[in-house]
Amino acid sequence: MFDSPADFYSVMDFFSFAIAVVAFLFARKALNQASALRARLDQIEALASSAAATRPAPPPLPVQQAPIAPSAAPEAAIETTEPIASRVQPAPPPPIPQMPAAASETGPGFEERIGTRWVVWVGGLTLALGGFFMVRYSIDAGLLGPGVRTLLGGAFALALLAAGEWTRRKESISEIEALPIANIPAILTAAGTAVAFATVYAAYALYDFLAPATAFILLGMVALGTLAAALLHGPALAGLGIAAAFATPILVSSERPDFWALYVYLAIVTAAAFGLARIRLWPWLAVTTVALALLWTLPCLQCGPSMVAPHAFHVITGFALASLLVVCGLMFGPPAEEGEIEPISSGSLAAYLLGATMIVLASSHADTAIVGFAALVAATLIVAWRAPAATGAIAAAAAFVFVVFAEWAVRANPDMLVLPGGPLPGIGPAATDGSVSLHLTTAAIFAAGFGIAGFLAQGRSVSAIIPVVWSAAGVFTPLSLLIALYARIAHLDRSIPFAILAVVLAAAYGAVTESLSRRENRAGLPISIALFATGTLGALALALTFALEKGWLTIALALMSMGTAWISMQRPIPFLRSLAAILAGLVVARIGYEPRIAGDAVGTTPIFNWLLWGYGIPAASFWTASYFLRRRGDDAPLRTVESAAILFTVLLAFMEIRHAVNGGDVYRVNTSLTEFALQVCVALAMAIGLERLRMRTGSIIHNVGAVLLTLYAGLVTVFGLMLLETPIFWPTNVGGVFINLLLLAYAVPAVLALLLSYAVAGRRPPSYGNTIAAGALILALTYVTFEIRRLYHGPVLTGGATSGAEQYTYSIAWLLFGVALLGIGIVVNSQRARLASAAVIALTILKAFLIDMSTLTGVYRALSFMCLGLVLVAIGWLYQRILFRRQPTPPSDATTVRASPDAA
Repeated sequence: MFDSPADFYSVMDFFSFAIAVVAFLFARKALNQASALRARLDQIEALASSAAATRPAPPPLPVQQAPIAPSAAPEAAIETTEPIASRVQPAPPPPIPQMPAAASETGPGFEERIGTRWVVWVGGLTLALGGFFMVRYSIDAGLLGPGVRTLLGGAFALALLAAGEWTRRKESISEIEALPIANIPAILTAAGTAVAFATVYAAYALYDFLAPATAFILLGMVALGTLAAALLHGPALAGLGIAAAFATPILVSSERPDFWALYVYLAIVTAAAFGLARIRLWPWLAVTTVALALLWTLPCLQCGPSMVAPHAFHVITGFALASLLVVCGLMFGPPAEEGEIEPISSGSLAAYLLGATMIVLASSHADTAIVGFAALVAATLIVAWRAPAATGAIAAAAAFVFVVFAEWAVRANPDMLVLPGGPLPGIGPAATDGSVSLHLTTAAIFAAGFGIAGFLAQGRSVSAIIPVVWSAAGVFTPLSLLIALYARIAHLDRSIPFAILAVVLAAAYGAVTESLSRRENRAGLPISIALFATGTLGALALALTFALEKGWLTIALALMSMGTAWISMQRPIPFLRSLAAILAGLVVARIGYEPRIAGDAVGTTPIFNWLLWGYGIPAASFWTASYFLRRRGDDAPLRTVESAAILFTVLLAFMEIRHAVNGGDVYRVNTSLTEFALQVCVALAMAIGLERLRMRTGSIIHNVGAVLLTLYAGLVTVFGLMLLETPIFWPTNVGGVFINLLLLAYAVPAVLALLLSYAVAGRRPPSYGNTIAAGALILALTYVTFEIRRLYHGPVLTGGATSGAEQYTYSIAWLLFGVALLGIGIVVNSQRARLASAAVIALTILKAFLIDMSTLTGVYRALSFMCLGLVLVAIGWLYQRILFRRQPTPPSDATTVRASPDAA
């Protein structure tokens, strides 16, 4: 379509010029319409003034006759003694003609919006783009020399600025108020400002016409001119001018970028924008400037360590300007309200800290980047100390410090990144990494600065949030730095020097906690005390982590939870209770990562192995901690610790069972009747204990724990003991004649289930206890049946046919079992035992008629029915004579006839 780029740019210039001319004509038309409207309003105001000045009835007006009020009666005028001047009231002024209702409701029409608003915006934008494209076209086409191009750009900028000032003065002289949405003078001035910025920058960075000092002075003059013009023309000029100024380096680009020139230019633009925002109190302008300046930090991500200095200059300059002009209550910033954290003050400093962080990470921790980052963090502490409105930047600084040092640690230990696909590519120690000594020095300065400031900041503010932010940063930053340095230098192995440092840090936090506890209560002081107490315990936990193996670390954290609970009794700091729960949660997470706790060194000795210490000591610690916490009430931390106590107790038993059954391999994929039997016994025994305990504590955790253990025991009984591992279906060697696996798998659980049913009697719904009792009956009857089969078939119950004697033994044993239950029910007066007896006997009757009648022959069949009949008759006699014996009814007086003398 175009033969060359020059043709394309020519067409673009033509369109730009045409649109500019059309925009100017429409703008002129809109200006004339506004002038006519202003003249009309002046005429109406003059008529209203003349009508108000006339005391008698006003003369007829050419626009509208005002209504004349009726005069007072003559008698009233004669009787009154008031002065005439006081009795003469001026006539009300005539109403000002109003716009038609339809026009005021519907607003300006489409033609009016096009002519007075949109065209003005398009015209201003076109003028600015025309200047930019003219510079671009002249560069590409080579039409004019660099000097002429620069002069033409300056002339065009001056023309636009003069046009803007001329239109502003004419509107001011004619007293016509500019339209707030389409301010023609402001848009023309904004376009001229943008072109002026581009011209000066091109003369310096592209053509080397200007020395750095000269360019700095000229750019400063343009920035000051923009500031002065925005003071006169309003926010429209400020917004367009700042956007154009930050976009100028993109539109007028060079193949050899000079970052120093770029960032000097951006520093001047930023200073002008911050100054304007401060004078006019435009917070949106400050936020926009910070955001655009932060975007210009992104080019540093593509540069090597050799280009760190100009990028560091950019963020440091922006930080200094924000501190001087944006931060409330500091130097030239806006006034601040006492005790409040101002978002723009804190956010502007945090934005430049983010830029410094990106430079450090992109440069692989070059020394220059680390020094610049450290300078900004130190400046943040100073600024926030002098101006509490910027306290929010303290939290951001602490977070960025952790990010920098954590990335430095991971860079040297890429294996710490637990990712599905392995370490990220490119992560690893590089030759350009900053020196370890510089990082150690910087970390020490950071730890001391944040820690000391967090302590000294207490009591300096009437607000609670400000000292809390300082104390949180004072606790978090040293701990996070210690962890990062430990990971980088010690590579997560045991390190006594780091353990000593952690103990020293814990002692410092403990001293601060005691010192703050003795002060009188101030805003935020309780929370700060809790934070420093948390730091004390956290540092102790780190000391144990650095000095102990992984298994001992689990024990140490559990003991710390107990110690925290005990300290919460001595020092009633609410957060300590939560900290005890947090430590318990860490221990739970730790065993989730490695259930064996000690790894392969768990040992093979049953019971007395690492599982006993790794689960037993934490379980005891959590039970003790829950006892301490319960003394001050029931809350979420107490319930968390109680849950951890129950969990570790259950896991201790189950892991020991699995360890013993599988020869020390807890990860072995195997199940057995022994393991299921032991789990059922342990679950039922623990459920009994929790049922007794919940009656005394009333804890919902103990209540839920008992129910869950009972449910687990029931599920394992049904699916494990009765289906998956039942010896009647699978060839399992049950052992000896009477002391065997059947006793453990069925008899003991039956007794425990019976005890559990009595433990919940009267304390839970009857259906709950009756279900458990029914399970006990099934387990007991199963044991009797399997034990008889063991007597006839040996230790493996699946082999051999069932003889008549065996079937007869089943019937007799079931019958005797039912009679025994009936006897127990009669002796202890237990209806439940009697009902269980009835169920067993009913099952025996059913077996007799369905199985014995068809399978037994000869004497066994006869004996089976004879014994069953005798027992049933005996049971009926017992019920009639003992349980439901009827007493003879005594004769009543009405039925007794006595002889009397009269009858004789």
